Amino acid sequence: MDKTFQPADIEQRWYQSWEAAGYFAPKGGDEPYCVMIPPPNVTGSLHMGHGFQETIIDALVRYHRMAGYDTLWQVGTDHAGIATQMVVERQLAAEGKDRHEMGREAFIEKIWDWKATSGGTITQQLRRLGASPDWSRERFTMDEGLSQAVQETFIRLYREGLIYRGQRLVNWDPALHTAISDLEVVSEEEQGKLWHFRYPLSDGSGHLTVATTRPETMLGDAAVAVHPDDERYAHLVGKEIDLPLCDRRIPIIADDYVDPEFGTGCVKITPAHDFNDYEVGQRHDLPLLNVFDDDAAINDHAPEFYRGMDRFTAREKIIDDLRHLGLLEKTDDHTLKVPRGDRSGVVIEPYLTQQWYVDAKALAGPAIHAVESGQIEFVPKQWENTYFAWMRDIQDWCISRQLWWGHRIPAWFDAEGNIYVGADESSVRAEHGLDDALPLHQDEDVLDTWFSSALWTFSTLGWPEDTEMLQRYHPTSVLVTGFDIIFFWVARMIMMTLHLRGEVPFKQVYVHGLVRDAEGQKMSKSKGNVLDPIDLIDGIDLPGLMEKRTAGLMQPKQAERIREATQRQFPDGINAYGTDALRFTFYSLAATGRDIKFDIGRIEGFRNFCNKIWNAARYVLMNCEGKDCGLDPQLPVTLGTSELWIESELQRVLERFRHSITSYRFDLASQGLYDFIWNEYCDWYLELSKVSLRDESDPAAARGTRRTLIRTLEKSLRALHPLMPYITEEIWQSVAPLAGASGPTIMLQEFPREDATLINEPAIANIEWLKNFALAVRTIRGEMNIPPGKRLPVLLREGSPEDPERIEALKAQLKQLAGLASIEWLTGDAPASATGLCGKLEILVPLADLIDRDAELARLDKEIEKLKGELKRIEGKLNNAGFVAKAPAEVVAKEEEKLRFQQTSLEKLLLQREQLGNIPS
Repeated sequence: MDKTFQPADIEQRWYQSWEAAGYFAPKGGDEPYCVMIPPPNVTGSLHMGHGFQETIIDALVRYHRMAGYDTLWQVGTDHAGIATQMVVERQLAAEGKDRHEMGREAFIEKIWDWKATSGGTITQQLRRLGASPDWSRERFTMDEGLSQAVQETFIRLYREGLIYRGQRLVNWDPALHTAISDLEVVSEEEQGKLWHFRYPLSDGSGHLTVATTRPETMLGDAAVAVHPDDERYAHLVGKEIDLPLCDRRIPIIADDYVDPEFGTGCVKITPAHDFNDYEVGQRHDLPLLNVFDDDAAINDHAPEFYRGMDRFTAREKIIDDLRHLGLLEKTDDHTLKVPRGDRSGVVIEPYLTQQWYVDAKALAGPAIHAVESGQIEFVPKQWENTYFAWMRDIQDWCISRQLWWGHRIPAWFDAEGNIYVGADESSVRAEHGLDDALPLHQDEDVLDTWFSSALWTFSTLGWPEDTEMLQRYHPTSVLVTGFDIIFFWVARMIMMTLHLRGEVPFKQVYVHGLVRDAEGQKMSKSKGNVLDPIDLIDGIDLPGLMEKRTAGLMQPKQAERIREATQRQFPDGINAYGTDALRFTFYSLAATGRDIKFDIGRIEGFRNFCNKIWNAARYVLMNCEGKDCGLDPQLPVTLGTSELWIESELQRVLERFRHSITSYRFDLASQGLYDFIWNEYCDWYLELSKVSLRDESDPAAARGTRRTLIRTLEKSLRALHPLMPYITEEIWQSVAPLAGASGPTIMLQEFPREDATLINEPAIANIEWLKNFALAVRTIRGEMNIPPGKRLPVLLREGSPEDPERIEALKAQLKQLAGLASIEWLTGDAPASATGLCGKLEILVPLADLIDRDAELARLDKEIEKLKGELKRIEGKLNNAGFVAKAPAEVVAKEEEKLRFQQTSLEKLLLQREQLGNIPS
């Protein structure tokens, strides 16, 4: 092994070796274990959320693969209708071309060309993370098999009456000219206005004042609503209003939807341009008057002098016209949530269009029962409540999109608008007996990408064919996903799978949190706090990081703010930490159900953990290679207390790890291994091993130590492999032969099983006692400023009945761990000493010959005076009533914590000085 751990030297070499050898494919076994990748967009690139999610899945997959399961991690990507079409349209625009000029077929061909050359970025990045799916089975939601599954599903649901076409409100993107899902709408607070308009009563008796943030939609008003219990307006319910600018009369209605405390308590109702208003309109049988076109410009249903205007131009014109008519009462500043398309950035409109829908209510019942009955378990369990709340109030699902890229809807229309659904035009004609002369036109729309991904668990395994893979691996074992797509993906998979397959898609749903920055803020490009997992793996200099963070920003001030923040946060750029350190950081933060605050300081610590493992392995190999490691059963092996103890600790950590990872407590699984490897094995056992390795008089004991060293390391590497695949593989290749293990790769080795019979409680108790003894001596050494290399005499008194036996049995180990010259029981008066306790045992370190008394007293006096000065400063601040009253509570609390810390420190120094004062000069 090299002297230092260099992750860049080993990661890609090992990954290419694993993939080329086909190690990620199922290998058979008694019980199948199958996980489906949440398919990333084909246009995507790796972000921290992907990194976190895929490392979680990979740990599960690698663990179950090693535990003997027939393991399949099914991989694939989503065709990402809107995102992909936008990418290719931008490329065409740069060439001065337009998709409409090209035509649909040529444009689709262009997208396939792009997919072949540029659509695999994220899958390559997943490989950099060490993800181990079966790449030989990679699927794509537009490949031939999945397209057949999508078509089969649409036709079947249509014929069962569960898919229909209707006119309803959708989220409409005026830039992309398509309906979009709620997940593609980003609503953020923006500063706007609240306009108060007077609507004259038709009988001339006065007016009602309504408040609105969207004056342009008043052209489509169908009513004014008040709350049924609002006494201010009860006498007006049933009367009519002359809608300003429109030459129409609309009724005054009463509805519980109205909040009497908002604005004036009078709300304009525009059923064709607001989702809540639509529901009010349905209850009161109000007309649906759409006054926008596909571009969100005013259409021909509005008064002539507004037609053709952009919605925001029309807004200004309407406000100005109402002002001139004396109907603008006042304008208030108002903070509101504005919905924008996550791709286009434009304001989304609730828009009335003809779309295709799935009758989700009809599918929801069995999906609710599957979770209620325990066929599907959510982890953490509280997410079941979120699932139930949405499913019990589910709305029909709009599945059509006005795009060219995607699964084109298999429906044809004749000139009279009759609908014919089938696999292709010829089968439609044959089924319905339609003459070839009858013109038919296929629906121009494509299906929502969530429609194809709802079939993901079984379509990727070969459905609608009843394949061996489908029979073997479905239902799948677990779905790992973020809470933000419980509605959009998880629930729809459950509904579709139960309906089409008669079984659940997965047995468990592990819902993880979202990755945020160290302050808990959502990572976003506009904030400049986005971290790229590949940058954390490979490192990036400051200019490169600044360039990445400001790329594409149009506002110079924002770019400059992000550059300044980046310079403060990463003055030297980001170091290269390697994949294993990044993965382990994710696991350490993965407490169930909580969002993840990613602090880069943690990854620094786990890079050090990698170094610790590497250096420990070098020590073990140095002491074991070419030597007798106890593999010959004919030669005696003696296991001392240290060996029995470390074996016991290994069994305990293996049991905790297995329980933690199968209950999705990756934080506990990683912490347990970290504590065992760093503290118990590296810090304690490696030191303890030096005693028997240096004692040539007992070869059986040395043989036992070497066997324990190498076997404990080998098992630890196997246990750690699901979390840190690269470093464990690299070291295991050198360690395995010495431990009697064989095989081409660690990833196909058996996961180490715990054995409770190997837990030796007396050995555990004895080593815990030894550790407490050593720590007591180390504390004295630190407090008395005794050099680390100085070997100390210690005297003992008091203690428990077991202590003399322990001292005799572990004397050599105590001297090694605590750096002792001698250990003796005190028989007379105690000399001037520093004292520590190990249980009831009093440990005395005589100080006369160990330190320069006068120099140490001078040093302590200086430290004491410094502390007294600092205490006086803090006390003065806290005694200042003005400071305590004006400073934030957290600042005051911080100063109080400083005061307590300094007081404790002063007490310790005064005690040390008192002990030193007893030493003769």
